[in-house]
Amino acid sequence: MKEWQGKKYWLVGASEGLGRAVAHKLSAAGAEVIVSARSEDRLESLVADLPNTASYVTVDVADRAAVEAAAQKIGEIDGVIYLAGVYWPMKAGEWDNEKADLMGEINFLGASRVVGAVIGGMIERGKGHIVLTGSLSGFRGLPGAIGYASSKAGMMALAESMQADLRTSPIDVQLVNPGFIKTRLTEKNDFNMPFIMTAEEAANEVFDHMNTDSFKKSFPLIFSWVFRGSQFLPDWLYYRIFGAN
Repeated sequence: MKEWQGKKYWLVGASEGLGRAVAHKLSAAGAEVIVSARSEDRLESLVADLPNTASYVTVDVADRAAVEAAAQKIGEIDGVIYLAGVYWPMKAGEWDNEKADLMGEINFLGASRVVGAVIGGMIERGKGHIVLTGSLSGFRGLPGAIGYASSKAGMMALAESMQADLRTSPIDVQLVNPGFIKTRLTEKNDFNMPFIMTAEEAANEVFDHMNTDSFKKSFPLIFSWVFRGSQFLPDWLYYRIFGAN
């Protein structure tokens, strides 16, 4: 178990769902948390509910200047957790450029902007902790996942590239790949979601991983085997099983 007392963490995408639940876990462990999202009302209510020192800074992660200004305002931190995400089910034959752009902007490019705004300071200080949120859907393309699966695959590759560069440095990089989490995003799905978790259950998984020295965690474990194992299937078999009928 890591020592969280006296640590300062910036949680981006903390107004709802998993981000809100992770903020509660970190705060209860003794860390000071700064939470960010676009909704000031939700951030205010979250800060009021947290048991330890907390504050908020509103930010739109689609705006690089706003991200850099927020990072400057927050100042020196021990770690950052990127949890922001948007999702719409989308098939290739029903392409919506606006929604596809937003999934790329928020789910992937937003993370890149946030990391880029804080990593220089971490390297200068010789310490830091960066946690990024991928998805089981990022392991391989899925039907109806235009925009979302590709943005999460990008996030996962970003974390893996960072780990390749920083694995021997004092900067700790971690990646979490959740399955289905019961939030306002998954309410948009009209199909069965196996092993669906509450935000609190998923937050426990994330926080448990943050207390380890391991790079990556995919969960729920048994469900993750399906996605990780699919990478070894030949294309003809994979798309026969997972592609549209």
